[in-house]
Amino acid sequence: MAESSPKYRRVLLKVSGEGLCAPGGQGIDGDELRTLAREICAAHDTGAQIAVVVGGGNIIRGAQLSRDEHIPQATADYMGMLGTVINALALKEALEKLDRPARVMTALDLSSVAESFIRGRAMRHLEKERVVIFAAGTGNPFFTTDSAAALRAIEIGADVLLKATKVDGVYDKDPNQHDDAERFESISYRDAIARDLKIMDTSAFSLCMDHDIPIVVFNLKAPGHIAEVVAGARHGTLITRE
Repeated sequence: MAESSPKYRRVLLKVSGEGLCAPGGQGIDGDELRTLAREICAAHDTGAQIAVVVGGGNIIRGAQLSRDEHIPQATADYMGMLGTVINALALKEALEKLDRPARVMTALDLSSVAESFIRGRAMRHLEKERVVIFAAGTGNPFFTTDSAAALRAIEIGADVLLKATKVDGVYDKDPNQHDDAERFESISYRDAIARDLKIMDTSAFSLCMDHDIPIVVFNLKAPGHIAEVVAGARHGTLITRE
């Protein structure tokens, strides 16, 4: 591992399920999975400790399933949590094929396939230079994986929460629908909440604000950006108290 001094020593990276599939697709795409694993390895090579929270939208979206199929939302949300476990296991194997030790820790008891989340054990994995992948959200229905990312970032004492998305930051309106959308270089938690910006849910913003954890929102698909942000480059949008 490269010897360097990254800006952020301990990082929580939030990756949506769509980061593991081809654009517009579903499931897990091998090329996208390997690309993501290489990007995480590059970030790890900066010397930072890396934890990852992975979504499950490429496999199942609990809220949509509940709405479309009339399944109770609690049940649909648990189904979505299992989708995140599938993604986490795939990412772990991709990382280990690159000779990067990784562990999956879940908020649900799934001891046949992964460790249950225990904060102290997660910290030891990070200190031993293992990538830790947190799956199954918070373990509770009605909470998003964004909220899980904020919660885990607080629990492990992360220096930053990196929110990797399909766009290159936070905009005042949807840049895919409005040509005049303007990107923020930085914005406060309160402004993001007041403007009802949809980049993260309100619970996640509030958790990070209460514990003063900065959020960086940037484009996952831009090569090298994870490592560069960890090292201190200004990509995307920085969300802080001020």
